[in-house]
Amino acid sequence: MSDWINICDEADLVAGTGICALLGDEQVAIFKTRKDQAVYAIGNYDPIGKANVLSRGILGSIGDEVVVASPLYKQHFNLQSGQCLEEEGVSVKSYPARIENGQIQLKAS
Repeated sequence: MSDWINICDEADLVAGTGICALLGDEQVAIFKTRKDQAVYAIGNYDPIGKANVLSRGILGSIGDEVVVASPLYKQHFNLQSGQCLEEEGVSVKSYPARIENGQIQLKAS
């Protein structure tokens, strides 16, 4: 059974930026968009740069895809699927995320 887990207060997450949080033992990069205040969560580990840095990346969009650009080598990761746009076969885990009663929540699997 999957449950939603409170990660932080909504006020802790500034629109247009990311934060890193722990979900169990996993580092998760959590983002809130400026345009529609949507919340996304992906693994924080950049498999190309081999470091936990994605939460410090730059948010943007390519076409209809909401992405984060890694601060290391600038590859773009889709915030819904975790797929790297430049490297076929490279992706990070994506997590269901939401704002509920002023809390950022992630769904544990």
